[in-house]
Amino acid sequence: MTVQTQIQQALASAQSVEASLTQFSLETENQQAKQTFQQLAQQQKNIVQQLQTRYDQVLQEEPQFNNNQ
Repeated sequence: MTVQTQIQQALASAQSVEASLTQFSLETENQQAKQTFQQLAQQQKNIVQQLQTRYDQVLQEEPQFNNNQ
């Protein structure tokens, strides 16, 4: 498994966690839980952005991994 594939999988998982946390925040009526889920979703969004940045770096460093060309 290449680094690109590993990062893609991690990115997809991180995006899924972010979506779940956002959904939980929308569905709960408990204000404290809602706030906690919103904060966690924001933290997860930051993680997703960091992973995306690293993924973009890998594609620049190793153009042979860029499937979009």
